[in-house]
Amino acid sequence: MSDSTDDARELYRRWIDELWNGPADRETLKAVAQELVSDDFLGHWPSAEVSGPGKLAALIDATKSTYRDLVFEVEVGPFAADGYVAGRWAGQGTMPDGQIAYLSGNDILTVRDGVFTEYWVASSEM
Repeated sequence: MSDSTDDARELYRRWIDELWNGPADRETLKAVAQELVSDDFLGHWPSAEVSGPGKLAALIDATKSTYRDLVFEVEVGPFAADGYVAGRWAGQGTMPDGQIAYLSGNDILTVRDGVFTEYWVASSEM
């Protein structure tokens, strides 16, 4: 197992723990995003394309505003090889009407120079 593979796995854990499970305010989210993604980062969601750490932080902030007590955990992986990281996650949060929402998804990210450069996600809400 190479150091770069271990580094990529750790970067994914930080992606979940420090960004998605991280701070609730947009400015602090942006600071964390700037540590984890490149300036030219491109994220592909089913309904949106996001570029750069600032827009990533804004999307995560909007997601956190939709659900109270939103928490994610890694269920499978992360797997890392050849400049890619993949993982499966599950999340849970409370919607404005008090209903509990369960989310799940699969992530694929590219890694270059110790940061993520591109992201693809397939996710669902149950």
